[in-house]
Amino acid sequence: MICFPVCMESKRPPAARVGRGVDVGMLVGIGVAGLALFAGLAITGVSAHYFFQPTGLLIVVGGTFGVMLITTPSPALLRTLRRTLSLFSSEGSPSREDLIEEIVSYAKIVRTRGVLALEPDIDQVSHNFLREALMLAMDTKERSEVQSDLENKIRTCERQGEAAAKVLEVAGGFAPTIGVMGTVVGLIDVLRQFASLSMVAAGVGAAFTSTIYGLALANLLLLPAAQRIRARAAETFELQELMTEGALCLFDGMHSTLVRHRLYSFLNAAPVRERPIETFESALEAGQL
Repeated sequence: MICFPVCMESKRPPAARVGRGVDVGMLVGIGVAGLALFAGLAITGVSAHYFFQPTGLLIVVGGTFGVMLITTPSPALLRTLRRTLSLFSSEGSPSREDLIEEIVSYAKIVRTRGVLALEPDIDQVSHNFLREALMLAMDTKERSEVQSDLENKIRTCERQGEAAAKVLEVAGGFAPTIGVMGTVVGLIDVLRQFASLSMVAAGVGAAFTSTIYGLALANLLLLPAAQRIRARAAETFELQELMTEGALCLFDGMHSTLVRHRLYSFLNAAPVRERPIETFESALEAGQL
């Protein structure tokens, strides 16, 4: 928690730092999807061993990975892999209300002592992006430069998330087709044994498992992961947009009441008032605006 002498009147402490943990929703989703698939296969009465075909699995997984190598440069592929693995951990987004109150507490300091008064305890700011925004506000003389720099950071983060999602979407589009190719390979092998009808019947069923592999890989893993990346990128964008507006308010030396009202507009919620009755008119009369 950041503690400045002039912010003792603040009703709320700054937002607490949040750690990383396991994303339970992601694990539960994969578990439910996998359980539903295996339960459906079990209902058919066919042995689970029948659906394990190494040839089809090799064609689908290897072919999809090869397509990703062809369509995506290696650095982008590595970034996508890291971002995909990060989906299994929860970033622990802070409460937006608490984050707003933290920015409001800084607004009180800036209003009376200037933005440079935040420098001694800048390392204790709860969010990395907010810390960078405050440091930029302290080091830059022009408001337009602060806004432009922060907006560039937001756009870069957004583009990286979209690029990673696009890589998974492309792979998800090819996986079912590669599964069909595996099925064709299996059917060709079946035709070699056409003299035995029993072997043909069993071979045809085994051949179509490649199609199942392709569909499952695309629709249960790749495409959902792409949408998950987009959802996280959208959440990060909204949070960074809020913090950017807060940093600009501090740069302008805006009154804490106005800062609170402006930032709560990002939540489509009524702001929490510091005092039982406080209006812009009363603040004007008191000479605080």
